[in-house]
Amino acid sequence: MSSQIAFRAQKRLGLVHGSPAYSPVHGFSDPGVPARTCQYSNDGRLFAYALPSSVRILQAENAILLQELNIPNVVELNFSPRGTYLSTWERPVKLEDGAQHKNLRVFSVSTGEELIAFSQKSQENWDIQYTVSESHAVRLVAQEIQVFRPAEWSKGIIDKLRVENAAMLSVSPGLNPSIAVFVAEKKGAPASVKIYGLLALSATPTSSKTFFKADRTQIKWNDLGTQALIITQTEVDNSNMSYYGETSLYLLSAAGNFDCRVTLDKDGPIHDVAWSPNSKEFGVVYGYMPAKAMLFDSRVRTLYDFGSSPINTISFNPQGRLILLAGFGNLAGKTDIIDRRSLTKICTIDAPNTSYCSWSPCGRFLLTAVLSPRLRVDNGIKVWHCSGPLVHVQPIDELYQAGWRPTPVDQVPAFPQTIPQAPPPSESVSSVGANGKPASAKPAGAYRPPGARGLATPAIFKREDEGGTPVRGGTGNGNGTNGTPTRGYGRGAGTPQGANGVNGGRRHVPGAPPRTPSTGGAGAPSGGAGPGAGSNPAGGATETAGEKKRKKKDAKKGKAAASGGGGDVSSGAATPTGGGDTTISARLSIDVANGLNGAALCPTAQPTTPKENADSMDMASKKIRNLNKKLKAIDELKEKAKRGDHLEATQLKKIEGEADIRKELVLLTGGGGGAAA
Repeated sequence: MSSQIAFRAQKRLGLVHGSPAYSPVHGFSDPGVPARTCQYSNDGRLFAYALPSSVRILQAENAILLQELNIPNVVELNFSPRGTYLSTWERPVKLEDGAQHKNLRVFSVSTGEELIAFSQKSQENWDIQYTVSESHAVRLVAQEIQVFRPAEWSKGIIDKLRVENAAMLSVSPGLNPSIAVFVAEKKGAPASVKIYGLLALSATPTSSKTFFKADRTQIKWNDLGTQALIITQTEVDNSNMSYYGETSLYLLSAAGNFDCRVTLDKDGPIHDVAWSPNSKEFGVVYGYMPAKAMLFDSRVRTLYDFGSSPINTISFNPQGRLILLAGFGNLAGKTDIIDRRSLTKICTIDAPNTSYCSWSPCGRFLLTAVLSPRLRVDNGIKVWHCSGPLVHVQPIDELYQAGWRPTPVDQVPAFPQTIPQAPPPSESVSSVGANGKPASAKPAGAYRPPGARGLATPAIFKREDEGGTPVRGGTGNGNGTNGTPTRGYGRGAGTPQGANGVNGGRRHVPGAPPRTPSTGGAGAPSGGAGPGAGSNPAGGATETAGEKKRKKKDAKKGKAAASGGGGDVSSGAATPTGGGDTTISARLSIDVANGLNGAALCPTAQPTTPKENADSMDMASKKIRNLNKKLKAIDELKEKAKRGDHLEATQLKKIEGEADIRKELVLLTGGGGGAAA
């Protein structure tokens, strides 16, 4: 059975051969109208697709038409495990006679005859579930599990079981089928998963597990059907750490001899879970980014820790020899291929914008696709060899669906002991490379601020997978101290010597003109200070806010003493007031405001400068402006009173104070009356 790829786009539907030709399948013709869905049978023999007016079933190998079912408006279709039956689903509609619309139909692939039909409103979990041998078919209807025998659809239900609050079910693969039923939380009762034997449905469950924090769940069986991984999820995360709710992982044995919670050592959501084809081990990707990947055995013992990296997908190839670890969706598309035997990385593939990824049945190739409507540009499929090279590219506008033709593992060549060599790439790779835009140089690693760049990047700025400091709860670094490193521009006690305002260095104010240092002594200019004025008695420690406030207060006292006539004004001298107190010039500089204290001051007072006169004039004009605002407000209140509006007591009191305000305004304006409102 040759490898094959099917794809569905808005205007195209195609079948393409796999390696090495990648040519269209001979005999398949595009239907010419948009297909709504397409599907291979599990054994790869059949291929079906839905058109607006019909459903066609083809032989996949040579695209020979086997059946055409005249069913319009089919949205979903699916084959039974052996390809004997085809199920179709249409959107439910109201019929004119008021009868239920039986929109879930089951057809015989060989004859095209409709065998049975049901009413199924929800598109989620719409299909009937079969056992591997197709001996039984199961569906959940209104909390009731119904069992059918496909060989005798006309007999209807042969067995049933009612399970209160049952939300979903999953039939296990394998020769001894079981049914896992998820029961949702209700009225404070915990959620649960119960496993029943299909042949003894009315007996007690063979295995059961209860848990809280479970609004919905995913059930993933291993290929033997002996164990199931239960991924529970809540709609809301009460810790507000995740937009997508809380997730937990449990392992249940169908026989009931083992069940436990899978304990994960990193907080965050569970991104992906995958069983190995040998059914003895499984991989989990979990935690906040960068996420961790871990390999466990069937008893939840850790086999290998792959470390942290930006990934959210894990997948085993059909032979279980290779493991894929990738970051798709919102991540950059970095894909690592791991050899399961040696647990070493074989290669890294860069597949950005990937929406879909799957292994070929032979386990040697990887198909990635960029699908619409998630991304409407660069749509198409790419085929990579497991050793890393790109071997085929096929751009397809508005691609909706793509996938490999399934093939049983026993019908494909065995995977070799060593990693096989890549075949030569198809012509499409060279043509796309010649016509494509030159790849822009991408920066290595994540963005870092300028202060964190360089060869000696602090560990705090590195990701965990690059050797950075692990992220712990809270803002600290786990040992009771703050995890943020000390920076040279801080204003705390850890500020380096010689920083702004420390150890006598003048503080630099952005935009201020440069200032020349003043000298102490009697000849010091105004605003100057003697040696040591830039430092405080603490030996260079940064001043506190209290010290600055006290020194500003002292400066104001000195100004008041100088203007109070304590010295000889004609000579410009001011006599220092009692004790050892000194006065400071009224012209306060930025240095004085930042803590000049204990400086040797000149015994002569400074004459009044034009700047001081301007300041006093500014204060007077501000007061006049405020008084005019009050008069304007009083006039507005008077207008309200004339209109008959009710005035509060405080407003009446404000009107009564109009005379005092006008007197004060006359004094300030020198009898000019000021600007009346």
